[in-house]
Amino acid sequence: MWVYEKKLQYPVKVSSCNPMLAKFLIEQYGGADGELAAALRYLNQRYTIPEKVIGLLTDIGTEELAHLEMIAAMVYKLTKDATPEQMKEAGLGDHYVNHSEALFYQSASGNPWKAEYIQAKGDPIADLYEDIAAEEKARATYQWIINLSDDPDLNDGLRFLREREIVHSQRFREAVELIKEERGKKQFF
Repeated sequence: MWVYEKKLQYPVKVSSCNPMLAKFLIEQYGGADGELAAALRYLNQRYTIPEKVIGLLTDIGTEELAHLEMIAAMVYKLTKDATPEQMKEAGLGDHYVNHSEALFYQSASGNPWKAEYIQAKGDPIADLYEDIAAEEKARATYQWIINLSDDPDLNDGLRFLREREIVHSQRFREAVELIKEERGKKQFF
């Protein structure tokens, strides 16, 4: 059971309406390496992971849901005052026709989210290496969006998210070492 505080994990601000930045951010909402895929991956993998690591996957999985919420707030704020013409110019014309200003789980190129984005092999080491790769890809994507953005307020939130991806990657690396150590002990008994 979780306790939900009705506030974002980190404040979300944007300087101005910018549907193009919203289009880029949608990648982190419903893309293959986005927050939804990460949250579902970790929350699913925890059922076949050693007990010492279950809490880590639960904690990071639920934090990824908080990141998803932040991305949704960013996209909403970047598009809430956009005209249909601005949406079209930003490459979101198809999105506008299908969803108006509503969010939809898709990539920046408009591909719908797919369950195949969630990797779960059932082998703790393989799954954790997949998780490390997912966090590093998310970190890189956040950096690339920052590189494209001229919005200092938005970039502040994106930097927060990028740094959390680094921390998650580090925790998963520690979990790999813990599991390898445990496996090594069992081989000698």
